[in-house]
Amino acid sequence: MHHPSSPSPDGPGPRPRSERCTIVTPFARALSILSAFTPQDRWLCNGDLVARTGLPASTVTRMTRTLVTLGYLRCAADTRRFRLSPSALALGYRAAADTEIHRAANQRMSQFAERHQVHVHLSSRDRLDLVVIDSCSTSALPASLQPGVGTRLGLASSAAGWALLASLPDAERHYLLQSAAQHPHDDARQTRLRSSAAMVQVRKDGFCVALGESGQPMTMVAAPIQLPDQAPLAVSCMAPSMLMGRTRSVRELGPALVRMAQEIQRSRGRP
Repeated sequence: MHHPSSPSPDGPGPRPRSERCTIVTPFARALSILSAFTPQDRWLCNGDLVARTGLPASTVTRMTRTLVTLGYLRCAADTRRFRLSPSALALGYRAAADTEIHRAANQRMSQFAERHQVHVHLSSRDRLDLVVIDSCSTSALPASLQPGVGTRLGLASSAAGWALLASLPDAERHYLLQSAAQHPHDDARQTRLRSSAAMVQVRKDGFCVALGESGQPMTMVAAPIQLPDQAPLAVSCMAPSMLMGRTRSVRELGPALVRMAQEIQRSRGRP
């Protein structure tokens, strides 16, 4: 889980000439600032926003002043730190409330969570991240192990991200992976190998598994959800690795997750 630290494919970074002429740059920059806030980092200063968006300090200062004036940011006068205001949060809540697939998925996710005693999430893509847009927990596991709504997952470094990437057209998937490769981390090579294997598994079985390895205590299983004329989503489940080994993940949870994804796809927004 992380937050983006630099411009990315859907942000204000460099684009082909044919696309640049259609983008309103100040608007794109304002959105990149609003997107920098997370549930874990609710208060940010201008310096934090510069680091996360890659925008010049003078631009960030002008943007935060404007967003405060318009009511989308609040400013703590004593610390000069900012947070999202209810006006900005309402935009996200309205978007989630208007998503038919969100309503169709929630009841099924809740039932899945209790039946299999795992936490379940629904995620959508935001640039090079996935953002959890719905989350259903099981009473059998501590709630603290459940990533909440708004949590960001790596598109190229999580099972949910791999499931979504595998569902994309080749050109779009290649573009996103190339963009992610421009921001390497310590285990980038291992991540590339795991992501490639996971996407092969999605095409073969409809789901992929990220076992709790190398000190990671949680295992995640994920499958894509695809609807005509809509951006794909990823549905995933997770639990401590001692409860979600390879055999259970592959034989029980993966196939069950694919069936649920197919039910959501067939429902076309009907609960």
